[in-house]
Amino acid sequence: MPHDGQDMTDLVAPSPVLDDLLATTAATLPALDTLLVTATDRVRARVTDGEKVSARLVEAHQTAAHGLAWLGTYVQALHQMQAWAERLEADGTFRELEQLIHQIAFGEYLSQIAGGIPMSQGEILRLPDLGLNANDIAPLATAEITRLSLTGNTQSARTRLVALMQEQSAEITVGRSGLDDELEMIREQFRRFSVDRVEPHAHEWHLKDELIPMEIIGEMAELGVFGLTIPEQYGGFGLSKASMCVVSEELSRGYIGVGSLGTRTEIAAELILCGGTEAQKEKWLPGLASAEILPTAVFTEPNTGSDLGSLRTKATRDGDDWVLNGNKTWITHAARTQVMTVLARTVPGTSDYRGLSMFLAEKTPGTDDAPWQDPGISGGEIEVLGYRGMKEYTVNFDDFAVKGENLLGGEEGKGFKQLMETFESARIQTAARAIGVAQSALDVSIKYANDRKQFGQSLIAFPRVSGKLAMMAVEIMIARQLTYFSAFQKDNGKRCDLEAGMAKLLGARVAWAAADNGLQIHGGNGFALEYSISRILCDARILNIFEGAAEIQAQVIARRLLG
Repeated sequence: MPHDGQDMTDLVAPSPVLDDLLATTAATLPALDTLLVTATDRVRARVTDGEKVSARLVEAHQTAAHGLAWLGTYVQALHQMQAWAERLEADGTFRELEQLIHQIAFGEYLSQIAGGIPMSQGEILRLPDLGLNANDIAPLATAEITRLSLTGNTQSARTRLVALMQEQSAEITVGRSGLDDELEMIREQFRRFSVDRVEPHAHEWHLKDELIPMEIIGEMAELGVFGLTIPEQYGGFGLSKASMCVVSEELSRGYIGVGSLGTRTEIAAELILCGGTEAQKEKWLPGLASAEILPTAVFTEPNTGSDLGSLRTKATRDGDDWVLNGNKTWITHAARTQVMTVLARTVPGTSDYRGLSMFLAEKTPGTDDAPWQDPGISGGEIEVLGYRGMKEYTVNFDDFAVKGENLLGGEEGKGFKQLMETFESARIQTAARAIGVAQSALDVSIKYANDRKQFGQSLIAFPRVSGKLAMMAVEIMIARQLTYFSAFQKDNGKRCDLEAGMAKLLGARVAWAAADNGLQIHGGNGFALEYSISRILCDARILNIFEGAAEIQAQVIARRLLG
């Protein structure tokens, strides 16, 4: 331990960045690609029955299948970190800070690939779990991988990174994002809004379990949050999914509830854009874009969870119209919305996804005292640890009337397919929310570590504190680049369910790790409700569950990798 008043940064070399860093990291990628191909072949051999991948065998070999998903996510993440670093280098903006982030990212993730990838706190994926033997793993023994594994993520590198983070604390992100000036201008605008209008009130909203004020929603509407990606012809701004990522990131950095308000509209608008009739688009999209219409997604049921294909809520014809009967749960922001996107079974005799249809069910907004205003609908609030501000509800339908014109697309049996078309955007947006939550954990933790004095010096002077902060910054950048890549794929009209799933899978874990480490830095104070890190921890925990639990997400990624 240094003597009183001595800073830990005095004990390390000024710059521990490796020589020829970009060439060294680039040289590791072919071996990782080879490893992933071999691992995919080994796992495929375990889960193939005849000539097809068997769902039964995938479930029987879940550790291997889900481990493959994590390995694929790590390989893709390092590819995107390399692409980010090369863009910055080409622009002349690959500074020491970014170099250290890049170096530590490769050093840590290469070491984890070889030694064990954490799928959760108690589940470590080892390469032999994938059926890999010593010969299969041998390609990892390159000079570049060995060098980065041994010297990429060192104490001196982490300490130096945190010192640079403190010097450049006025910057919005830790390290340049690699996005263009237009997107960074959008980021600045929404960062200012979060700092001025969200962060001062977020913790009080959480502690009192209050709905986010309509005044804030109105201000968000004026800033264009709800019409961001809706085409201009329908009253929106027609901006990119990348812009949606930046906005979601910065709003969630202020408070996940605020960042998640846009998700409701994103899901509803995407459903209508992809599956609605022209009349439905003209009727609903302008109101969604202006926030005159607030939507809620009504999919999950008490006994189905992630198994949406087995939903039991029924919609039956009543002349030209429909009536809904059934029970739904975990419905976010249900009470004060004007429209529900409801997934219900309309085809008699079916018990899987083929009998499901999607409805745009209109309702009257409720109040805190009387959340349900219409006949045939009732429900109750679900009290939750975090992710507050919109409230969660159970919703019961008892002959609830829906207009015939509000069957999405005017066709029965298309509901599940229509919902699947929204998953890419929803998971990209959720990954962006995770980055925002992780960044908020870093924001409050670095401030606390600077302000809190122990044994005559700031907490940030101690290596295990600064090391936690450094790894938060590094993993936030890794998750950020993976998320932006999935958004760019979507913006270019490419299928990106794989990339979006990977971004969501990794982003959720990064958010939880950042919040957990942030609370540890706060010590006992972090366990006190008065400190915002306690809220951030609760908010971070849900990210591994909604929009596809981590296990379901890994299953989906594995099935795509296995073909």
